Amino acid sequence: MSFFTGKGDGGTTKLFDSPQGVRVTKSSPIFECLGQLDELNTIVGWCKVGCPEDFVVDEVRGAQILSGVQDHLFTIQAEVAGAPKSVPQERVEVLSALITSIESQLPEVKSFLVPGGTELSARLDIARAVSRRVERRLVTVHESGDPSNPSGQGRIISEGSRAYANRLSSLFYALTRFANHRAGVVERPPEYLT
Repeated sequence: MSFFTGKGDGGTTKLFDSPQGVRVTKSSPIFECLGQLDELNTIVGWCKVGCPEDFVVDEVRGAQILSGVQDHLFTIQAEVAGAPKSVPQERVEVLSALITSIESQLPEVKSFLVPGGTELSARLDIARAVSRRVERRLVTVHESGDPSNPSGQGRIISEGSRAYANRLSSLFYALTRFANHRAGVVERPPEYLT
């Protein structure tokens, strides 16, 4: 098996549900979305390998939480590419409950916080920022979507997948703060220098 086919050298490729012989330009919003989902997934992997064994939330290891996120990101990628996949609404509810649980263990915050308390929290903050960009691109694909349009310019994305993408930045923010809290790092608001 080769790592390349050369078929995309002209700037086009196929989607999962592309009709026979139909190729889509790689500049399509769908491919931008797929690329950003892939980028986020690699960053989540970087966060996962940085989780110490004792980084545990509600008796679940942080690495296990992040591994689940990666699987859901693959599901969203498959859906964007045209596969009959989506994140079930109950997974959104599980994620929401996890975020609420983490938040209940942390000091209240009433302002933005300067990133960079620990290496793990800094990685999680990168994941948070990138997940927001991914969500914006996913919404763009959804809003321009028409499932019968083979042009590859957009497609309808399920409510569960869109809600899960929306929750991810909150999860990464909660985990960032949790990482700082367990390390004894005092978070600070920005000074807004002039």
